[in-house]
Amino acid sequence: MNKNKFEAFFDGAYLLFDLVAAIIFFMHGHQSIVFTMYGCLALLLGGGDAFHLIPRMKRALSGEDEKTEHALGLGLQVSSITMTLFYVLLYYIWKQLFGISVPFIYPFIIWLTAIIRIVLCLMPQNNWYHYEGNPRWGIYRNIPFIFTGITMYILFLFSGNAYGYHMQFMSIAIAISFICYLPVVLYAKKHPAVGMLMMPKTLAYVAMLSLGLSLITKIH
Repeated sequence: MNKNKFEAFFDGAYLLFDLVAAIIFFMHGHQSIVFTMYGCLALLLGGGDAFHLIPRMKRALSGEDEKTEHALGLGLQVSSITMTLFYVLLYYIWKQLFGISVPFIYPFIIWLTAIIRIVLCLMPQNNWYHYEGNPRWGIYRNIPFIFTGITMYILFLFSGNAYGYHMQFMSIAIAISFICYLPVVLYAKKHPAVGMLMMPKTLAYVAMLSLGLSLITKIH
């Protein structure tokens, strides 16, 4: 299997996993609202990523043209927004799971940084629909996203292994996703090989959903 076919297979398997995970979560929604929320989280993740992964799969298998370039740009814009909403919903899953009272500053930071990032993602200066994009705006729109991620990392680290849920591993998955994602934002245009870090970043999100699936036998 060559590199392009492997990339298409990997992306397709990831999207299929998201869909199957969402179905499983919704099937267990009667156990706890957490699973309904997790089902929405899986659909948000997979649905948003599909906007840019399906054009990537098409490009990997049949090459690129102007329509593909435009579709990739639109897909990246959509997935940037849905990924932001992913962390907002993840906060409410954390809150529902643990019921821990935290200072108002935590949800305030999550909402503020999410709104700022979404507004920045909608700005035309991003030049989404052209391959070169706008590296400077790539940095601008990801600064608030970093603070969103750090806040969620702290919360899951704080709740630790409460109730034996082992959700402290969520903080590790969040850290891995950002550690792999940020070099791609900064260097992938000049050094395409850096883009390979998107695979472990994707696996980190698979781990986040898998942690949710592990709760099925723990929450009744």
